[in-house]
Amino acid sequence: MLENKIAIVTGASRGIGRAIAVTFARYGAAVAVNYCGSKEKADEVVEKIRKEGGTAIAYQADVSDYEAVQQMFSEVTKQFGKVDILVNNAGITKDNLILKMTKEEFNTVIDTNLNGVFNCMKQASRLMLKQKSGRIINISSISGIIGNAGQVNYSAAKAGVIGMTKSLAKELGSRGITVNAIAPGYINTDMTSVLKDELKEKVTGLIPLRRLGEAEDIAETAAFLASDKAAYITGQTIQVDGGLGI
Repeated sequence: MLENKIAIVTGASRGIGRAIAVTFARYGAAVAVNYCGSKEKADEVVEKIRKEGGTAIAYQADVSDYEAVQQMFSEVTKQFGKVDILVNNAGITKDNLILKMTKEEFNTVIDTNLNGVFNCMKQASRLMLKQKSGRIINISSISGIIGNAGQVNYSAAKAGVIGMTKSLAKELGSRGITVNAIAPGYINTDMTSVLKDELKEKVTGLIPLRRLGEAEDIAETAAFLASDKAAYITGQTIQVDGGLGI
């Protein structure tokens, strides 16, 4: 489904990003596994992909650093010759009620979760416009659609990602480039593993499918959007949330 495609997946050393990188490789893509902090975890993802017969290389870059992103895209294109798919997955949380949230907690989340997406989309757009083809997939969140107490910073960033997705889809559509977003609900990852059991039970009761999602649910949706099967879909936000945001 993704044979001969080159993909950059940001924040791919763990969680949803890891699942997307592994899934893309299984469908035939060569994957640049971006990470910010843990080289060890990124190397584990690369090793898993290679053991399964795929192609992957780890690239370190803080997506909030414009020059670092520029360098990453330069190195990937030197290595593989092109970039067909960009998945903007890298993200962080610094949850707090607004009366306790510091300016630094707000700005740090915006820098990574919103500015980081802009930085990567800008570099990808230049390459894809020359190619007259490409897929950009932004990982937003159900919090960016319905909000979430204690996540003013995170919800603002993820809502912004949806706005950027729609705008860029209009800018790039005439050149055969699609831009879409995925809004996950509560997914079993490191980010949700810290939640108390009673909170997980409460959340699960609000989800029509009565369970948390798996990272693979997001990965398969991303693979579809990256494929030729989704060639006529752009500017959309697909909620993969078990019905939570209905």
